[in-house]
Amino acid sequence: MSDAAAQGAPVSRPGWRYYLQRPVVVIFFLGFSGGLPFPLVYSTLTGWLEDVDIKRSTISTFAWLGFAYSFKFLWSPLVDNVKLPLLSRWLGHRRAWLLTSQVALAACLLSLSVIDPTLEMTAFAIIAVCVAFVSATQDIVIDAFRIESAAPELQSVLAAAYQYGYRLAVLVAMAGALYIAQFASWTAAYKAMAACMAVGIITTLLCSEPKVRRGIASSLSGSFAEQARHWIFIAVIEPFSDFVKRYHRWSLLLLAFIASFLISDRVLGILATPFYLDIGFSKAEIATVAKLYGTWVALVGIGAGAAAIIKLGLARCIVLAAVLIVTTNLFFATMAMFGPRLELLTLTISFDNFAAGFGSTVMIAFMSSLVNVKFTATQYALLSSISTFFGKLFAGYSGDVQLKYGWLNFFLYAAATGIPAIVLAIIVSSQYEKIVGRNESG
Repeated sequence: MSDAAAQGAPVSRPGWRYYLQRPVVVIFFLGFSGGLPFPLVYSTLTGWLEDVDIKRSTISTFAWLGFAYSFKFLWSPLVDNVKLPLLSRWLGHRRAWLLTSQVALAACLLSLSVIDPTLEMTAFAIIAVCVAFVSATQDIVIDAFRIESAAPELQSVLAAAYQYGYRLAVLVAMAGALYIAQFASWTAAYKAMAACMAVGIITTLLCSEPKVRRGIASSLSGSFAEQARHWIFIAVIEPFSDFVKRYHRWSLLLLAFIASFLISDRVLGILATPFYLDIGFSKAEIATVAKLYGTWVALVGIGAGAAAIIKLGLARCIVLAAVLIVTTNLFFATMAMFGPRLELLTLTISFDNFAAGFGSTVMIAFMSSLVNVKFTATQYALLSSISTFFGKLFAGYSGDVQLKYGWLNFFLYAAATGIPAIVLAIIVSSQYEKIVGRNESG
């Protein structure tokens, strides 16, 4: 297995001292900063739109905001190479980009809070696009910062710290925002979320610039056409051609599995909060069970995923993760038949969030095991972009499917979209040792 794969594997019995090291603490808070914006242009945003009676077919199109995360590899060379005036000299390259994106996110969220989507949907959508774009840019910087800020043996701990910080932020951006919206207003909720970006800003100001390791990107120079060609080459062609060269005939299989893994989860996820509201749950009940309780279950799932990889091996875990993610759709179908019963909501959230946490750990480890150490940041960004693209594409039509066929059939449809992932997971799992062995020998 490659060095990158080793970095993506869990550290065996690391002990609490690992989690108290300065780089780990910094990544935890940067993970919070990275996790906060996404729900605010995804599930929390769709809850706001459902609450003010925006058409569900319109609501689901906001899933396409996620394309900003799917195409972030296209401008990652810009983030890698362009120095920001004054800030780069004062803070260093990574911290300058971090601070700029975090301040921009706070400003965008504040702007979003004062727009009424029932009266100014175009302006609302434009600002939401800005939030998604700047959030994806921050993700690029945080991934690079994480890779560059510690030795390889600490990378798995940094990945765990990032996920925990990210999940805590999701809790704040979902349950916290819903509580505030319930007892105050959506405007107040989004203003509070803008204020929460201070966590990332303060962390960036207090942390140290990492020692940048040698990467594949060099300074962009020459004419505009030459810069454009160089950009495309280092962002897409070279990392992709290296992947194909190393995995040969397995390349398409691996990419197809990565692309299909999250489709079922994304198709359902965009309408989860509108579903809860539509069948009769209050915003406070959703915040308490689906968001607050659900986040803690997801944290358990993250830990269980890491433990399962150690005990069962990554190959078996990708099948288990794919099956879990698809199966949780059936719990939503049951709730659609029996209505707003709190015990059913709790059971559904327990399975759904555990599967999400388990699956995220497994997929991060799987993609990390495939990247070449020479192209770590760019190649991982490319794989993560592929993993989200089709899920966001299909999710954009979720509202149309639900309106035409109803909630029960929608959830059965969502489960069906995950069947290809299960089939591909079984094939990849059965050939995993051969695939990794080819990579090691190649």
